[in-house]
Amino acid sequence: MKIAVFGATGRVGTQFVRLALKEGHQVRALIRTPEKADHIKGAEWVQGDAKDPESIEKALEGCDLVFSGLSTDKTDTLSVAVPLIIEEMERQNLKRIVTIGTAGILNSRYEDGKFRFETSESKRKLTFAAEQHRNVFEAFSHSNLEWTIVCPTYLPDGVEQGNVRFEKDYLPEDGKKVTVGDTARFAYDELWKGEFIGSRVGICY
Repeated sequence: MKIAVFGATGRVGTQFVRLALKEGHQVRALIRTPEKADHIKGAEWVQGDAKDPESIEKALEGCDLVFSGLSTDKTDTLSVAVPLIIEEMERQNLKRIVTIGTAGILNSRYEDGKFRFETSESKRKLTFAAEQHRNVFEAFSHSNLEWTIVCPTYLPDGVEQGNVRFEKDYLPEDGKKVTVGDTARFAYDELWKGEFIGSRVGICY
């Protein structure tokens, strides 16, 4: 299989690419800064910008599956790029995509009809990033794609530890953190298993 990867130089994206290559899959990564591509040796990469439709078209051409580890980066990159990716995937008749979100866009366990970031369940005071991820969730919800948004809580660097807890549309109770390594592994496995198609899934220890 050939996997198109967006956000390949990010923390989760880096680990995802390594997993995919180790398992013998082909990877094509969209890279904005070639100097940051050293860690993805063995992958094909396309230089471009995730906010540019032509770059997205080149990245997706001939691929079978899609993964996005794009983050907000304190800009509108995420909410601009994802609708473009959705549009191009639909044009190329690509169906399956797994992306990394945030626990803030999971359902509140205690206040019906609200996202976690809109309630006291979220400890973050700034909501810009969560709002960007909410826009992504809404864009996927109106698409015809087989999408899954993996939503980790606090995400420190670290290798796989295993024993990840998960729940559809909610963060498992008392979830405090999950490492980058386990988040990448969960997203990679979900890409193939498709257990949460059309859903968000909260993950933590």
